[in-house]
Amino acid sequence: MRTSRTARGVVGCLAVIALVAGCSSSGGKDDEDKSGDGGGGGGTGVNTPRLKIAMVTHSGEGDTFWDIVRSGAKQAARKDNVQFLYANDKEAKGQAELVQSFVDKKVDGIIVTLAKPEAMRSVLGKAKAAGIPVVTINSGGEFSAEFGALSHIGQDESVAGEAVGDELDKRGRKKALCVIHEQGNVSLEQRCAGVKKTFGGSVENLNVEGTNAPASQSSISAKLQATKDIDAVVTLGAPIAAYSVKAKEDAGSKAEIDTFDLNAEVVKRLKAKEVGFAVDQQPYLQGYLSVDELWLYKTNANVLGGGKPVLTGPAIVTAKDVPKLEKYTARGTR
Repeated sequence: MRTSRTARGVVGCLAVIALVAGCSSSGGKDDEDKSGDGGGGGGTGVNTPRLKIAMVTHSGEGDTFWDIVRSGAKQAARKDNVQFLYANDKEAKGQAELVQSFVDKKVDGIIVTLAKPEAMRSVLGKAKAAGIPVVTINSGGEFSAEFGALSHIGQDESVAGEAVGDELDKRGRKKALCVIHEQGNVSLEQRCAGVKKTFGGSVENLNVEGTNAPASQSSISAKLQATKDIDAVVTLGAPIAAYSVKAKEDAGSKAEIDTFDLNAEVVKRLKAKEVGFAVDQQPYLQGYLSVDELWLYKTNANVLGGGKPVLTGPAIVTAKDVPKLEKYTARGTR
């Protein structure tokens, strides 16, 4: 049964294919894009009316995952004659205030993450009352319909965690450390819970301050030094994987480092055998499809997935996948 649930997630990610181009290297901005069309180009792809679509995420400073999401969103915006606006705040209150600012600006659609969903309930209600369609991405998918969104685009975090648990079993691991880099983020908690559900060994969670690289590395290293029998470290974001590789070296540990999410750095570490496997949720698709969905809804009353979640993952990526992924991660689209 666990295998079939995971397979459904993989099928969902294969069911949506986008032609990709362009990249971003801004490293997790926390302000609204000011580039006029936000990377949306001049609208040469379609002749539908110009739309203004905003994305608000819970990204912290330096989280390159969101560069990939934005790269996909900007590519769809070019095609769809959309002015794309972006803003982020790692604090739930700040994120809600940013959403409210876009409601006040009467944008044509809003894309939002629900890492800390209760903080977003009220403001998304205001968006609905104002007639502004909302699509949720990445986190908090189980709250999407309740909060009035058209649909959710991302991976089922519990299923993704279960896939990791299964993979750890296949690799003969016995004791895993699951590193949560943002306390209170429901999606990260679901990932670790999913690992615990299917993994035959034991799992211990460790909370670190993900936006503070030295502190995170030190915390992971200290834990590995104190608990010598940890043989797997599961990180929940690509930047934390890099910290963990260094922490492992500092601690003299033999634990395998495995991670959620993919970027150029992770692919390099897969190739170097410094990371065992990664869980790819295809963030480029999350950005691309969310803009596309709002454009389709505004111009043709379409709703992707019939209102049900549109899965972009999970898929387990290992060293054997590196040759086909290197060129895409290098340009910031995987």
